[in-house]
Amino acid sequence: MIHVAAIRMQQFGVSFYQASLTARDVSRLVRFEVLSYGEQRHPPVRGRKGQGPIRSKVNWDLLERRIAGSDRAYQRQIIRKKIDELVQYYEQCRAARNLPSIPGAVIISSDEALRFDPVGEGSNLGTLKVPEREGVLRAIDGQHRLLALHHDLEQFGQEEFTVPAVIFDRLPEDHVVQMFVTINAKHTRLNASHLVSLSGRQLYADPNLAAAHDIVRALNDRDDSPLAGDIKLLGVGKGKVAQAPLAQEFKSLLASEAFGSGRKGDDFREDSKRFFVNYFKQISTLFATAWNGRKYAIRTAPALRAFVRVAPDVVKRLDQERADRADFRMIGRVIAPWGRRIGDMRFETDGGWKLRGSSIDQLAKELRLALQYPEGV
Repeated sequence: MIHVAAIRMQQFGVSFYQASLTARDVSRLVRFEVLSYGEQRHPPVRGRKGQGPIRSKVNWDLLERRIAGSDRAYQRQIIRKKIDELVQYYEQCRAARNLPSIPGAVIISSDEALRFDPVGEGSNLGTLKVPEREGVLRAIDGQHRLLALHHDLEQFGQEEFTVPAVIFDRLPEDHVVQMFVTINAKHTRLNASHLVSLSGRQLYADPNLAAAHDIVRALNDRDDSPLAGDIKLLGVGKGKVAQAPLAQEFKSLLASEAFGSGRKGDDFREDSKRFFVNYFKQISTLFATAWNGRKYAIRTAPALRAFVRVAPDVVKRLDQERADRADFRMIGRVIAPWGRRIGDMRFETDGGWKLRGSSIDQLAKELRLALQYPEGV
């Protein structure tokens, strides 16, 4: 255990502590992690090395090894430029010796039980005992400041350096995420796609949004998906389609009775990833020229959302055929009329897409009519 001076605070029945941690305690006890996914993990740090007007003084190879990635984390990618600027600022403060470098408290949650010994009966002043285990503390707010401190620590020598901290004792996971979102959603513009990834499981229980998030992940992450790498998960990456509006489109469908109510709807939610991957594989085959061409808009968000909106019509036809809803070949047979009635030219950016309209509703209407009247009217 390490012993630190602390004040016990109470707000609406919640206890937490204001404490003073040494820089070396912070470096040893706090673990750094960012939200990342599966085998195709996003790099923990965003931005190019050497980016910015001043050459970076940060050893990024060493620092990045300290940052873990997990689909159960909640923090965003570390911003390289922000760390560079903080390290430079810390060095300026140390040289000038007229300003503190971290005057504001960081917010931390402990994974293990804390013990508070008051100086006297009923007193809120006392000693906080923190388990001396590497990574026992997680940063809720202030991760960039603490990472910059961790990098700069060897420059401090024997000089005393303490960090003000607000420490929570085993705060529940959903409360940690909710606090992180509350702090960051407005003031630092937490992007909508990052919020989608936290919603449904970590932020609050919404099975439809959780299922929608899983579908988007499958479409982007699976090697056999024609949209692999095309979706900007967490609002970052090389993809061209934003995660949030696509996930909301899936959520709206799953929340309705479009795929059946009760047990039937629940079963489809469980198998929805397989259906939508096969569905978009058949779409990419049916409109191969547009899908693989550069001057077509079929892989844009409006077009993809239109295809999502007519998915219930496709499933209805599969049910009429008494086929497995995720059967790859049967999906292809059901949507085959689109090749004859719609065609690749509909998605030419400077052709059909511009002339016939690029709205989601308009394209969805055309797709439905083609299913209803496969040979025309």
